[in-house]
Amino acid sequence: MARHIYSCPLRWSDMDAFGHVNNVVYLRYLEEARVDFIWRLAPGDGSGAFTGGVVVARHEISYLRPLFHRHAPVTVELWVKETGAAFITLGYEVKDEETVYARASTMIVPYDLERGRPRRLTSEEEGFLVKYLEDGADGAAGAAEAAPEATEVAAAPGTADEEPEGAVTV
Repeated sequence: MARHIYSCPLRWSDMDAFGHVNNVVYLRYLEEARVDFIWRLAPGDGSGAFTGGVVVARHEISYLRPLFHRHAPVTVELWVKETGAAFITLGYEVKDEETVYARASTMIVPYDLERGRPRRLTSEEEGFLVKYLEDGADGAAGAAEAAPEATEVAAAPGTADEEPEGAVTV
């Protein structure tokens, strides 16, 4: 499994009143790594992968150590934890050589911007993602073969089956 490595600069404005990176700023770091992965790396040489867009369905973050401002960037490692017919769960570690500051995951849903609704992953997108799939994880190909008729996004492990108001089901 490959990991996408993103070098993220820390900004003075990232600090909170306690002198460390504010918890909300970590979402921005994850976003920067995710945007670099999906819109710079995935399209590669003229590919149409993800050009229709994606939306974030869920974030989970475990803050492990405080991160203080410094001039050296922090590394955000990103990989694919799981894929389904119409969702991708990305994993992240925010770290440097000595310390892991946070571990996180984001569920994203491919989105058809013209129609204003979620869509399924294309075979080209699945082919790109499989290179970054966590070892031992169920991949897009396995999920598609096991349940080709699946049309709904399954609830994430450990969550209720009911959807929050405004949730999108594919």
